[in-house]
Amino acid sequence: MITGASSGIGKAASLYFAAQGWNVIATMRSPEKETTLAGQDNILVTALDVTDPAAAEAAIKAGIGRFGRIDVLVNNAGYGQQGLFEAITPGKIQAQFDTNVFGLMHVTRAILPHFRAHKSGTVVNVSSGAGRVTTPLLSVYSASKFAVEGFSESLAFELASQQIQVKIVEPGYIATPFYDRAGGEFAADASLEDYQAFSESMTTFFQSFAGGDNLFSAADVAQVIYTAATDGTQQLRYVAGPDIEPMLQLRNGGKADQEYVDYTRKLFMPGAFDHKA
Repeated sequence: MITGASSGIGKAASLYFAAQGWNVIATMRSPEKETTLAGQDNILVTALDVTDPAAAEAAIKAGIGRFGRIDVLVNNAGYGQQGLFEAITPGKIQAQFDTNVFGLMHVTRAILPHFRAHKSGTVVNVSSGAGRVTTPLLSVYSASKFAVEGFSESLAFELASQQIQVKIVEPGYIATPFYDRAGGEFAADASLEDYQAFSESMTTFFQSFAGGDNLFSAADVAQVIYTAATDGTQQLRYVAGPDIEPMLQLRNGGKADQEYVDYTRKLFMPGAFDHKA
């Protein structure tokens, strides 16, 4: 089951999983507009606004009704707005957290009884490199993705007791409609003249960065998501994009993040993972 499957990473992941022989529940707010995924025997296109808990329940019920069970949930739906914090309205701040954090929690909460009943399942949360390293003009989006990182890491320890895995995929800059929309909704406030020179320099920087060759595509990220869902390891985080890797290495002080995760697992649940890869 994949959320936010109408475009970008979500659509690419839906197609990739289906090509590997998986049954896919591709969810989106307006399924009636979808043409590429609809009509394929192993893809069910169904409605889901992740901010609506009842819609999450209904989509899961529809998927189980079609395919019998769900083994993997990919929380991919996201919303972002770039711009100065002072220029972003409280409503837009709420909207980013409603989709990126609370929406992800709604869908995860709805699927967990099904996973617990089968004593198996994998939750793949598509976070962002901006969930661990920050940049200017992404303060609210980064805050929402930092929340996803913290929630996912803690939840992974809890759900291990139920033989359910949690994985985090962290894309760098990906050329998708998501970034086109985020740029198109750039938060601007003409009264904030003090920031003018800074804003202009940052806009120039990001425009040049977006045109670089060191970028992943949505299809590349889809393959990373598939690996996270199927590799059978206890790895928690998967970086999807060479542009973000050097920054993460510096942020980690040169030490592997997985070493910290493994240490914490042993601290709270000694022996619980000895039988797994």
